[in-house]
Amino acid sequence: MTPTGKKRRGELIVLSGPSGVGKSTVIAELLSSRRDIYFSVSFTTRQPRTGEADGVNYNFVSRQEFQRMIADGELLEFAEFVGNYYGTSLKVIREQLERGIDVLLDIDVQGAAKVKERCAEAVTIFLIPPSLEELSRRLHSRNTDNEEVIEQRLQRAREECRESTHYDYLVVNETVVSAAGTILSILEAEQCRTPKRLYFIDGIVGGKNGQE
Repeated sequence: MTPTGKKRRGELIVLSGPSGVGKSTVIAELLSSRRDIYFSVSFTTRQPRTGEADGVNYNFVSRQEFQRMIADGELLEFAEFVGNYYGTSLKVIREQLERGIDVLLDIDVQGAAKVKERCAEAVTIFLIPPSLEELSRRLHSRNTDNEEVIEQRLQRAREECRESTHYDYLVVNETVVSAAGTILSILEAEQCRTPKRLYFIDGIVGGKNGQE
């Protein structure tokens, strides 16, 4: 934060991980721990699962509306997975970052790569399961997909984990509390990087970056 208590610009945080790894639960823990993080709710064309609410878990739209958003350049990134579109609003993210608010994105590896291309300063974090067997157990325990879909998700998980080496950080989700705590430590460390703290030096020695 600046000497007045507000950061000059928010941090863009990209969180990815295979389906069933527990991203939503970890995100909920993060948001309960830090009130100054804005969670960007993605747009999707898939149907809501039991217990999901429009505007909370996802912004649920028709395929026609999503294609319009693509055509009008309203999305920072988008991807198609298992026959459904997922995407992130560019306008909302810009507004929050300019206000000094950190923005958290929950997107897949395709979307993360696109975000990194457009926003090189984004902090990318990949959430991985302790093992493939544990991921399978978690997918089965959700009781939302049949065996064929679960196998598709496990195969996709293998592919995504291969891409995880391109991320800045890897966090193992053994427990929700430990995973969220590790991510918060990462964000704290990112804010301590020298280029992001030069305004403190300006205030102490005077001039731009210490030059009078």
